[in-house]
Amino acid sequence: MKTRTIGIAMIFLGVILLLYNSFNYVTTEKIVDIGPIQINKKVNHPIKWSPITGAVLAIGGVVLIMKDKKQSN
Repeated sequence: MKTRTIGIAMIFLGVILLLYNSFNYVTTEKIVDIGPIQINKKVNHPIKWSPITGAVLAIGGVVLIMKDKKQSN
């Protein structure tokens, strides 16, 4: 049962990685700080991964589920 749960989670995560192959997060950096005057800059930080990663996870999940079914028979 535990192997099947891990397999389902891997398939779910793999499909999400296939659909969304990147995301950004934004941080604020202080450029100038002179007394009451502050100038800030928002910086984008993209994080990307290959769609192959999602495919490998999804296929690995299917393999784990198939392995679990063979063991239960």
